[in-house]
Amino acid sequence: MPESFDDQDLNRPTAADQAVTDPPADAPREAAPADPAGSADAGAIDALERERDALQDRLLRLAAEFDNYRKRVDRDRRDQAEAAMAAALEDLLPIVDDLDRALETPSGNDMEVYRRGVELIHRQMTDLLRKRGVTPIEAVGADFDPRFHQAVMREVSAEHRDGEVMEELRRGYMLGGRLLRPAMVKVARRE
Repeated sequence: MPESFDDQDLNRPTAADQAVTDPPADAPREAAPADPAGSADAGAIDALERERDALQDRLLRLAAEFDNYRKRVDRDRRDQAEAAMAAALEDLLPIVDDLDRALETPSGNDMEVYRRGVELIHRQMTDLLRKRGVTPIEAVGADFDPRFHQAVMREVSAEHRDGEVMEELRRGYMLGGRLLRPAMVKVARRE
């Protein structure tokens, strides 16, 4: 019995048709035709690379500038600290000179003259400290405050309040609102 064909079979490609339309897998491929858009992409890539290089160069320059700025600020800060120290030490030199003169005086029985000289030097020193913004902490009679006082002794006292500073053993000082040195004090306590 012969096979029957229908219309769909007529539209189906044969093996010969397939060989003509599909090249063999090992056949060399033809080069793609020149694409004008491809050369435009290469130009865009070149432009982006130049921009990247320029930005990287700018970044390196800014990093170097910042490093130089940081070094300059550190040097200026160090110079200012040295200048402030030099000014403070220069103010101390006349007091040292007065102490030298006091020590060079011949020793004698006139202790009153010697005391007046020491009082003068003390006044010079307190004036210098005041000029520099240093103020003494008033401790005696105040309530003990660990922010400004260092208690080195406690003593029972009926005449003082509990926690009251009875005696200042070493004066404390403030520089503006900053504590330079706490006052060493004796604090009263009740039994």
